[in-house]
Amino acid sequence: MGMGAEGASTPSSTVLRKAAWRLIPLLGVLYFFAFLDRVNVGFAALTMNVDLGLSSAAFGLGAGIFFIGYTAFEIPSNVLLERFGARIWIARIMLTWGVLSAAMAFVQGPTSFYVVRFLLGVAEAGFFPGIIYYLTCWFPARDRARIIALFMIALPLSSVIGAPISTALLGIEAGGLHGWQWMFLLEAIPTIVLGFVVLRFLPDRPSDVAWLTRLEKVWLGSQLATEASMHGAHAHSLKEALLLPRVWRYGLVYFCVLVGLYGFSFWLPQIIASLGKLSNVQVGAVTTIPYALACIALVLWGRHSDATEERSWHVALPPLLAALALASSGWLTDPIAAFGGLCLAAIGIYAGLPAFWALASRGLQGAAAAGAIALINSIGNIGGFLGPVAIGFVKQRTGSFAISMLFIASCLAVGAGIVVWERTRELRTIGLVSKVSS
Repeated sequence: MGMGAEGASTPSSTVLRKAAWRLIPLLGVLYFFAFLDRVNVGFAALTMNVDLGLSSAAFGLGAGIFFIGYTAFEIPSNVLLERFGARIWIARIMLTWGVLSAAMAFVQGPTSFYVVRFLLGVAEAGFFPGIIYYLTCWFPARDRARIIALFMIALPLSSVIGAPISTALLGIEAGGLHGWQWMFLLEAIPTIVLGFVVLRFLPDRPSDVAWLTRLEKVWLGSQLATEASMHGAHAHSLKEALLLPRVWRYGLVYFCVLVGLYGFSFWLPQIIASLGKLSNVQVGAVTTIPYALACIALVLWGRHSDATEERSWHVALPPLLAALALASSGWLTDPIAAFGGLCLAAIGIYAGLPAFWALASRGLQGAAAAGAIALINSIGNIGGFLGPVAIGFVKQRTGSFAISMLFIASCLAVGAGIVVWERTRELRTIGLVSKVSS
């Protein structure tokens, strides 16, 4: 490690590298299965909709209703995480959502489909904002975009790996169960197992671990405390943080992004299937391509944001790219060109997320950070409900995805516009303060 005696100085790269290697692989695996259990319903729909008699509108409603339960319990869950500790609360989340994800195998029709999807959202509420809050307790803001990018690579990666696995499982017919039922059951098992892994291995805070020296813990704590005081984080109680206008504005930005992300993710297998005569396995294979490109873009763009110490444009430009790509892809008649548009859309939807959370979590700490991050995520996940539902509603009435692509493209563009407006407003405020002080 090159540290020598405890009196030696502690280089930031050593401490943060240790923390990243110890925490990010486990957190990434958790998020991989969280997102897979959330969106595998999109692959199940290739055969499940016929078996259950689900129309496009009914499927869209069931896919989206997850976010009603998720949003309703988001802030209480994150506040409880801050109170009880990440280890216990994240383990609880994983165990309950794993059981309910397996229960998806036994839905019998639209009503039970809606109920289980809603309960799945309730069970998973607080997981993602809890992890973002947890990372703010370990990593300073200046390094946060690349760290969040390493964690969030699990988001598109779950589709890169999960798409061919999920579509392959659709071919299983055994024990009186259909392939989509086996898919839900088998993909829920790792989540339940990982709940016990978290209970055993995830540390709550830097002071709990033996793999940091005493001076390394002191250095990390001082860095986070200094950063908090510079941004005035100490001034915000939970109530004050929840009433901050910028928290609500970032929530609206995230709402716009998640309209696109979940509308895209839940419906992409069916959109790809509509481009040509492909088998379910071929659909799964082709679906991996946009997400693989998104994985690369997410990491590189997050690193670039940290390297340049710029956030706002790194948040705004990707959804603008996605908006243009989606708006054009729905009207392209050539399947290859339309698929190219989907690939660009995936890059744009995912690449700005690490910079967004680095920007949105800036200047918040403790219960204020937990509550504000949960509020932003709650507002955003209403978009997770609206996106899939809107696409299903429009698809059923028009028989095509083109109009619905325009809708989610416009939402992405609005989100990008709010970020640019917020940046301009902050620059004006800084300019006014400078004039007054001079």
